[in-house]
Parts: sequence; C-alpha cells; structure tokens
Amino acid sequence: MPGLSIIVAGGDDQRFYGALETAMAAAALGSPARIFLQGEAVTLLREPVSVAGDPARKAAGLPELAWMIGEAAAMEVRLFVCQSGMALVGLTAEEMVSQAKAAGLVSFLRDIGEGDRLLVY
Repeated sequence: MPGLSIIVAGGDDQRFYGALETAMAAAALGSPARIFLQGEAVTLLREPVSVAGDPARKAAGLPELAWMIGEAAAMEVRLFVCQSGMALVGLTAEEMVSQAKAAGLVSFLRDIGEGDRLLVY
C-alpha cells in the first residue's frame, strides 16, 4: 500500500485531530503514515499536551489529544516537527513529546516515496 504523508500547516487542534485520525486509519490498513507539523502547529506537541478541544472530546466519549498521539506512535505513525517552527515559537526538543522528531520541510518532502499520497491539513 502506498505511504501517506500529511502536513499540518496551522496551529488549530481540530486540524491535527483530523490528521491523526487519517494517519491512524491509514496505518490500520497497513499503509506507512507520517505527519509533519509546520510553523506554529509545532506547539500542539509541547509537553504536557493539552488543547482547547480536549474537554469537548472527552465529554463526547472521544479520546484527548495526548492519548491520540500515544496511540498513533504505537501504530507506527511517525511525527515530525518543523525546525523553523520550533525556532518561531521558542520550542526546544526537550519540550516536545517523545514521539516527535525535529525535521525540515525539504527532508520531509524528499522522503515521500513514488506513489505515496500527500495531504495538507
């Protein structure tokens, strides 16, 4: 199955939830999946993970973002954060969730395989 690469281009937690759900569904179907958080979206992976949408999701019986991140990593969804975005918001590698790896957009795009899919949220 072709791989799935997703770029989250904004700091809106709902976009990131959607990207995680999509990547996790692809991984469940046997497709390698990875997500790149660009610009201010990197703040969504700052420890401790907590976003505005969590209370409503929890009230509806849905998982919070921190659980989703852990479950995605367990499903081998790879998470990357933009090095420029980290500099923009003053985020260090030590402040990020352990599942995330710093990367550049050029290297992320370079590693998209022939026939892979690219989505932008």
